[in-house]
Amino acid sequence: MQAILSHVRRCVEDYEMIAPGDRIAVGVSGGKDSLVLLCAMARLREFYPIPFEVHALTIHPGVPEIDFGPVAKLCEELNVPYHIVNTEIFDIIFNHRKEKNPCSMCAKMRRGALHNAMAELGLNKIALGHHLDDAVETFFLSLFYEGRLSCFQPVTYLDRTGITQIRPLLYCGEGMVRNAALRHELPIVHNPCPADGNTRRQEVKELIYRLREDYPNLKDYVFGAMQRLPLPEWAPVEHKRRPPSNEEPK
Repeated sequence: MQAILSHVRRCVEDYEMIAPGDRIAVGVSGGKDSLVLLCAMARLREFYPIPFEVHALTIHPGVPEIDFGPVAKLCEELNVPYHIVNTEIFDIIFNHRKEKNPCSMCAKMRRGALHNAMAELGLNKIALGHHLDDAVETFFLSLFYEGRLSCFQPVTYLDRTGITQIRPLLYCGEGMVRNAALRHELPIVHNPCPADGNTRRQEVKELIYRLREDYPNLKDYVFGAMQRLPLPEWAPVEHKRRPPSNEEPK
């Protein structure tokens, strides 16, 4: 977790993710990524020179067998307020609408519930658990299926809601996150979604895994290229401040 925390702090500083007085919600799905992020943000709050608050926020999809009790206990141990928003998202998508491609609508409904809850609680930022692997996969998804170079941004301000999205785990690989979750025995909640593991993202994840047999540094190189291109808002702060070079490319 110390390595995770070091990466998170560097990412937060590179992209100026935190401002004094921020009230930050960590979107907690119960998966390994969001739980590791929750722990890291709770610890960062204790010593970071800029004061900020951390809250945990879960959008319950309405599946009875999901138990977030262990997550609530973890939040209590971390001294982080925990808020659960109950919804009927699962029933609407799979039983009423019977969506063939449910992921997009599910994400939209979850975002809506999340933003409404944040407005009610007076939270101005949401920390999402996307890590380095997620960024690389999203880059390839945009390239393969949309024909463009694109990815989500480290920091995104949403005009309609006044909420800022931040992604402090971007410097952490999925393997590092998984190992931290296992080592600290975090209470991972099983995802009962029928679409889990049967998406285009999973296909790209498996492709990258195969390519790494021949190109071991593939993910690091792609991630570095995203920062150097840079994609919109992907250049770290110091790079943005650096004057353009007059040297000819070698």
